[in-house]
Amino acid sequence: MKSSTTTQKNEIEAIAIGHFDGIHKGHKELIKKLGNNGALVVIDSSKACITPGDRREEYAGVPCFYYNLKDISELRGDEFLELLTGEFPNLKRIVVGYDFKFGKDRAWDKHDLKNLFCGEVVFVDEFSFDGLGVHSSAIRRFIRDGDIYRVNRLLGREYSIKGKVVEGQGIGKDKIYPTLNLVVDPYLLPKDGVYATRTKIGDVTYSSITFIGCRLSTDAKFSVESHILDAKLSGKFDDVRVCFIERIRDNIKFDSLELLKEQITKDMLIARNVAKVCDLSLKDDFIHSRDIL
Repeated sequence: MKSSTTTQKNEIEAIAIGHFDGIHKGHKELIKKLGNNGALVVIDSSKACITPGDRREEYAGVPCFYYNLKDISELRGDEFLELLTGEFPNLKRIVVGYDFKFGKDRAWDKHDLKNLFCGEVVFVDEFSFDGLGVHSSAIRRFIRDGDIYRVNRLLGREYSIKGKVVEGQGIGKDKIYPTLNLVVDPYLLPKDGVYATRTKIGDVTYSSITFIGCRLSTDAKFSVESHILDAKLSGKFDDVRVCFIERIRDNIKFDSLELLKEQITKDMLIARNVAKVCDLSLKDDFIHSRDIL
């Protein structure tokens, strides 16, 4: 097990168990039930996901302790519980979702957990928002579809990724618009296309436009590129965060760099209208611009 927190296991009195990919509004309902001295036990599969690694703790607001799925997949339900109670000696409460399964082949459920654990077991019902059950699987599907509006609504924040800045073609800077070229791993990337975004560099957040996909008009190689709107950057940057706001269009092949630049100029006009301020904590009563048109 690993942890992204300095909190000691013997301080923990309540845990919620799950994958917690995304730390979405449904997960927040489990977190509310933890009470004092609570933490998340995260079953991590190490695949491309919505909220990798210690980003979970950032959004959850409570300590997180990580178990790799491959390390516990062969444990029976009772063995898994023995592992938890051994590592959290003051554990008094376990919080799980309505569809919780655990142990080898997911053969144990929430009722087995209640029979095995001598403390309090809390079941949390399915949480719905905007008429949809809030699940990481649904959010992943919306990300792959490029439906950033629904992604952000279900997350309760703007979907964001972190990327390492690398050297690009150089064509953008010389002939079109300069971009930050990013290597992004292990985040789940939205559908190929152009997005209105906000790019955070250090403590400063800039309005931006971001491209994801193969560069059909040049070398056909896959890239993730962000252009900062109305600001000139100086110096070198290692890591940046890109916050997605709205999908603007599909990836299109253009017959010339001039036509590509013309389209990007139009895309930038759209992006400026929605990429004003970075807000990573959308409230339930948040009104999107499309809602008032």
